[in-house]
Amino acid sequence: MPPLRVLSLIPPMTQLNTPYPSTAYITGFLRSRGIPAVQEDLALALMLRLFSREGLQALHERAQAEAQRAPTVQNFLAEYQRYRSTITPTIAFLQGRDPTLAHRINSRQFLPEGPRFQSLEVYVDEDGGDPLAWAFGALGLQDRARHLATLYLNDLADVLREAVDPRFEFVRYAESLATSQPSFEPLAQALAAPLNLVDTTLQDLTLAAIEKHRPELVLVSVPFPGAVYAGFRIAQTIRARFPAIKLALGGGFVNTELRELSEPRVFDYFDFLTLDAGERPLLALIEHCQGRRSRQRLVRTFVREDGEVRYINFVEPDIAFAEVGTPTWDGLPLDRYLSLLDMLNPMNRLWSDGRWNKLTVAHGCYWKKCSFCDVSLDYISRYEGASAATLVDRIEAIVQETGQTGFHFVDEAAPPKALKALAAELKARQLDISWWGNIRFEKSFSPELCQALADSGCIAISGGLEVASDRLLNLMKKGVSVEQVARVTRSFTDAGILVHAYLMYGFPTQTVQDTVDALEYVRQLFENGCIQSGFFHRFACTVHSPVGKSPEDYGVSLLPLPPGGFAKNDVGFVDPSGVDHDVLGRALKKAIYNYMHGIGLEEDVRSWFTIKVPKPTVSRHRIARALSQPNF
Repeated sequence: MPPLRVLSLIPPMTQLNTPYPSTAYITGFLRSRGIPAVQEDLALALMLRLFSREGLQALHERAQAEAQRAPTVQNFLAEYQRYRSTITPTIAFLQGRDPTLAHRINSRQFLPEGPRFQSLEVYVDEDGGDPLAWAFGALGLQDRARHLATLYLNDLADVLREAVDPRFEFVRYAESLATSQPSFEPLAQALAAPLNLVDTTLQDLTLAAIEKHRPELVLVSVPFPGAVYAGFRIAQTIRARFPAIKLALGGGFVNTELRELSEPRVFDYFDFLTLDAGERPLLALIEHCQGRRSRQRLVRTFVREDGEVRYINFVEPDIAFAEVGTPTWDGLPLDRYLSLLDMLNPMNRLWSDGRWNKLTVAHGCYWKKCSFCDVSLDYISRYEGASAATLVDRIEAIVQETGQTGFHFVDEAAPPKALKALAAELKARQLDISWWGNIRFEKSFSPELCQALADSGCIAISGGLEVASDRLLNLMKKGVSVEQVARVTRSFTDAGILVHAYLMYGFPTQTVQDTVDALEYVRQLFENGCIQSGFFHRFACTVHSPVGKSPEDYGVSLLPLPPGGFAKNDVGFVDPSGVDHDVLGRALKKAIYNYMHGIGLEEDVRSWFTIKVPKPTVSRHRIARALSQPNF
């Protein structure tokens, strides 16, 4: 029997600077098992088609038909000829194929400048000089131009949103249709609506991919809620034109939000939904499609039978992490991804700037205790590593294939022992790469280990400080203290490694005083060079986390989940503290945005809040004193 032809698709929108790694992992694994597998990134393809001369012409036609034109649309219509003449070279510049265009972009006379360019006014110095000189200096020609070109694209995205599809985003496309959405009805209505310009463009790209590869099984990987709508549109298109092709849905969104799926209409679009690590379920699914395995022996797979959703899990061992093979980016247009520069902060930019080979050091999380995390799910709970030799074998193979030596380790938290062994193996093989990844700020990261990681090519790390409060860190079971985080992050900084801190507000029982004190700690961490970047996000209680499973242990009560058979993840809760975290959150985000640009570090943290808040109980020199103590 000939092997089944498999096509894996990345739906819009994921990211534009580098391929989302799920299809690379699956394609590499399937090929290692002799299965003809290919992949396409329809997220990138859609963006490049919309933001082309032909795409802007179609956008112009839609914008002209608008009766009520927003200022962004009016500016686009007035400057249309300049947009149309500059879009192709600007995209080429962002792809790294025309670097000398930076000179013209930096002249501020080449690109039309819409409302997004107003953000530059915040950087104007008192003497009226170059607003970007402070950030890039005399040598930042390429970076300066990339930032301006990114603003230009954001202006065009705003036009697309105003004139064509109000749900359009470069990353979070129509995510409200899927995020913890108990009812399938909003998504069903959107999919039944007349096609707009974005839809028809995606439809054309989907059909072209099918004609090119002629697959028998199509895998749609949906990592985020912002890729769900387009993923279903892709399936709808394939099913209408090629009904014999089997369609399967998987990915992070399915693994977290569709674990209790009971909505049969999902299977109007897909034949199968698989949960958790995809290797074993896909092998079973392929055998089933070939008639070599019964439906009753599928693994972690949802199907529809007699109009009802059925979950089938014939228990078989998962594929060991050491045996999943090496990801491959073969078939993806690696020279067509765009290096965008939204943020001027040198650490924050890594998520959108540069093409990184994404790889995992281990499967799952070695800590798996944090009370806000989905520790009960496979992607966290099943921890499994591979030898340093195996990891470096994969790194060498990927460098050979892509020609790129930059790696982003996308683990939930890369283990210190594994990173130490990896650094030693890289040194032993004299393999020079640049890498960054996510860790826990634990004391195992001594100054000596941080320097060893830097010597192996580590340029940046990110980690969860969450709420900078020892009381709340204990409640979260983070296993770290604020002072320990300060020492560890300073050790990374001293080794020349950039540090990003994930921060949280609104955790159960968090008071206004806790929030003010946490911001004071964060201010001091920036002031003392411990961290260079950070992001505050609002705590969300999920049904799979310890808080969601035992809310009484955290002093809160859960609200009833609304009825529905579709997505289920976030769950509302009642915190008796009664704090208005939304108001506090706006101040936190404003403060950290400024701190990342070196602004306001000497100010009293209370100045960021629009409401009266108490004075910090933390000494203004607490972190400095902690750093003066012996490291460990």
